[in-house]
Amino acid sequence: MANEEKRLNASIPPEEFDWDAFESGSDIYGTAEKAEIDAAYDKTLARIDANETKEGEVTAINKREVVVSVGGKSEGVIMATEFRYNPDLKVGDKVEVLVESPEDKKGQIVLSHKKARALKSWDRVNEAFENDEVVKGFVKTRTKGGMIVDVFGIEAFLPGSQIDIKPIRDYDQFVNQTIDFKIVKINNEYRNVVVSHKALLEAEQEAKRAELIGKLEKGQVLEGVVKNITNYGVFVDLGGVDGLIHITDLSWGRVNHPEEIVSLDQKIKVVVLDFNEQQKRIALGLKQLTPHPWDKLDPNLKVGDKVKGKVILLADYGAFIEIEPGVEGLVHVSEMSWSPRLHSAQEFLKQGQEVEAQVLSIDREARKISLGLKQLTPNPWENIREKYPVGSRHTATVRNVTNFGVFAELEDGVEGLVHISDLSWNKIKHPSEVVNTGDTIEVQILDFDEANHKLSLGHKQLTTNPWDEVEAKFPVGSVVEGTIASVTDKGAMITLDGNVEGFAFNREIVKEDGKPAVAGETLPFKVVELRRSTRRIILSHLRTYQEVKEKAAASEAETTKKAVKKVNANVEKTTLGDIDALAALKEKLEKGE
Repeated sequence: MANEEKRLNASIPPEEFDWDAFESGSDIYGTAEKAEIDAAYDKTLARIDANETKEGEVTAINKREVVVSVGGKSEGVIMATEFRYNPDLKVGDKVEVLVESPEDKKGQIVLSHKKARALKSWDRVNEAFENDEVVKGFVKTRTKGGMIVDVFGIEAFLPGSQIDIKPIRDYDQFVNQTIDFKIVKINNEYRNVVVSHKALLEAEQEAKRAELIGKLEKGQVLEGVVKNITNYGVFVDLGGVDGLIHITDLSWGRVNHPEEIVSLDQKIKVVVLDFNEQQKRIALGLKQLTPHPWDKLDPNLKVGDKVKGKVILLADYGAFIEIEPGVEGLVHVSEMSWSPRLHSAQEFLKQGQEVEAQVLSIDREARKISLGLKQLTPNPWENIREKYPVGSRHTATVRNVTNFGVFAELEDGVEGLVHISDLSWNKIKHPSEVVNTGDTIEVQILDFDEANHKLSLGHKQLTTNPWDEVEAKFPVGSVVEGTIASVTDKGAMITLDGNVEGFAFNREIVKEDGKPAVAGETLPFKVVELRRSTRRIILSHLRTYQEVKEKAAASEAETTKKAVKKVNANVEKTTLGDIDALAALKEKLEKGE
């Protein structure tokens, strides 16, 4: 009966087939027959287990979903976002998927491409790192210091410095882009991966550089594009390989900054000056493509000729004057002015100033010119002795004050030294006690050094030596009145008439009563010594009364001596008769007669 029903249902047209009854499991087919049919159908399908990784085939793609077949009863649907890293995905491509469930409530297989990639990602990442493979990565988002990149389903870090060879200002332009990378660092413990796009570019550039350097020859002319400008030179892209034009090779003339000669992205022709295959460095030149300015310099230019130029560089030791583009001459500071006070070029010239100079020397082989400015003005030292004879008196201006003296200018270019010992008759510690810079003083010509343009001047020589008056007023041996100004361990300073100071040692200020004199006392002092070399008067109060006593004692002794001498003389002349007469006289006296 059952076989008959099966036969009858089999003859029913498809449009009249009862699908509801079939899905509800009615007894249209017998249990045995249905199991037999299911078993036969299952044999035509691949075996699929949960959590199994399989290779599937893309059968359909739309904006939201990707349909993948793994050979089961149904196809799996995967969100298109899981394939963002691979924008080239197309129907027929093979992809790894993980079977999350062989069948959901709708009877559809549940697949995940992202989880399948994650299961194998670390093995794949380490394999790519060990084999130095180039991998594709999808730039997901920007983060602090760089970008987050999806590589084999793992979020890797792309540092900003590793995005490109040149500095990147806008990171956002790389978001949602699939780019080739190299894995440069892995930390398996913390599951960190660092990738670099710059490493690929550098490797590519290095290959191009090696290829180009292998074809280079010194003197070869190439065309390139200005890629970068620095203070010291210009980097030129020669077609994937950079060469450097040093600032000194940009122009025959002096260049303050390379931007004066070239600009970014400018196409220029350069000549190969040198290259190093080991260090992969290429030295380029721009000025070498034009003739050297010295080759065009007037062949008749000679020593003594006058030239005009512009100050292009100032240094303490001199100034460089450009007389032709690329042709410079040096004016040493000693050749700028006849004045010996000039010690720095900045004191005399300014950058960009137009000047006229005289050629002092020229060396065409070494390409050097020495110039002078002072030679175009009269030399004030010519006939200097006739203009400023020794002993003559002049008015000068103090230009500089030093510890050892002052420099005084008689006229522009003529300056002399007034030594500190020739400033004042009095002893001074520093010239500033007498004069200051800018003061006008009277000087006398003392001596010349014409070879070195030096003058020896004197100022005190124009005034009377006060010690001549002191010696006349306070001669040695005279007694003068003085007031003790101060007392020290060594002695006392004594003020004499006319504000002249003298000195007395402590033993010389003891008074007649045996007590030492104190400051403020006025006493008589004897001038013991006049020291002209040190401008010092040595005084003594002790000698004013001690010598009187000694003189009185000496006078008394002399009187006594004379009396004794007289008596002795008389005794020698006494005769015997005189003795008898004296004896008689003595007797009378004794008797009181």
